[in-house]
Amino acid sequence: MSRAASSSHDKKMSAISCHNIIKRYGDTQVVHAFDLDVADNEFVVFLGPSGCGKSTILRMLAGLEDISGGDLHIGGRRVNDLPPQERGIAMVFQNYALYPHMTVRDNIAFGLKRLKVPKAEIDSRIKEVSDTLGLERYLQRRPTELSGGQQQRVAIARAMIKTPKVFLFDEPLSNLDAKLRNHMRIEIAKLHQTLKTTTVYVTHDQHEAMTLADRIVLLRDGRIEQVGSPKEIFERPRSAFVAGFIGTPPMNLVEMSVKDAGSHFELSGRGGVVHVNARRFALEGRERVTLGIRPAHLQVDVNGGRDGGFSGEVQLIEYLGNEVLVSFGGDDNEISALMPSAQSPRLHERVRFVADPQQVHLFDVETGASLLRDGTPLH
Repeated sequence: MSRAASSSHDKKMSAISCHNIIKRYGDTQVVHAFDLDVADNEFVVFLGPSGCGKSTILRMLAGLEDISGGDLHIGGRRVNDLPPQERGIAMVFQNYALYPHMTVRDNIAFGLKRLKVPKAEIDSRIKEVSDTLGLERYLQRRPTELSGGQQQRVAIARAMIKTPKVFLFDEPLSNLDAKLRNHMRIEIAKLHQTLKTTTVYVTHDQHEAMTLADRIVLLRDGRIEQVGSPKEIFERPRSAFVAGFIGTPPMNLVEMSVKDAGSHFELSGRGGVVHVNARRFALEGRERVTLGIRPAHLQVDVNGGRDGGFSGEVQLIEYLGNEVLVSFGGDDNEISALMPSAQSPRLHERVRFVADPQQVHLFDVETGASLLRDGTPLH
């Protein structure tokens, strides 16, 4: 979109820099030493469970929450004490907050009218944003005459028409059903490719994060747990928390004892045995570790146990279409494996699966930190 793309930012004018940002409510600190640089035009997603601080940080970026400590710069300017309207940002909320008595056109134009923007320019901008978002035919309707997805597009158009330096999205799709969420996620991705506006997007939905983000900031209890591309976070989780949070179905996390077998380490527990390369993981002197293996990286044993593996009785079979998720073992040591539906075992059948040694992750039992040696190739 020409006007929005060109007028919304000069080079490097929409970068965000957070240095040691903290947030306190009274004596309770909820955000701890948040450090992050978001590059010009980058799409960054804040991801994490409820209560991890992601929306609080977004609201501090927007100027809707006071910053208790640290420095926030947008476009090279310190904005800690600036009101929202002077930060060059536009925010799209979970609640669309459209005016029900106004037409779509008037909802989109509302902010510009308050700023006394000339009518001819408002009309021009409305045409551009409505063309971009496919809203031309709805401009004379009221919000109550629109679907949830259409209302969200109006909310995005209302933000977009301000030609902001930075877009902030606070769980914008959480009120939509699954099909509409998927559709709007694709629209937001296409919109970013068109506008190339710096974007910070908050969600608890890892699928949204993995498919939209240039980088994911995974948060836990007000602290950054890991920052990286979706591929980096999925393939090289820095902690057991990251490993368990990212990925569908979730990673199996199994506490196991460690035995040094010379050329390799032998891990045992949960009725299973796994051999790992001694050079890949820092296991010297350790007696126990947490092993992580994704269900897709467990294969049916064809060598009769010579490669180790996990065995147990099938407790549950979840049909996923082309694949089934097979849960086996007992209540306290259940493990899940993903396999083609055509190869599905029967309920209560005894099965044995082998872990792909190149796809194994190991974590410290106490801290959860990854034990993969620095510089070690993953595969």
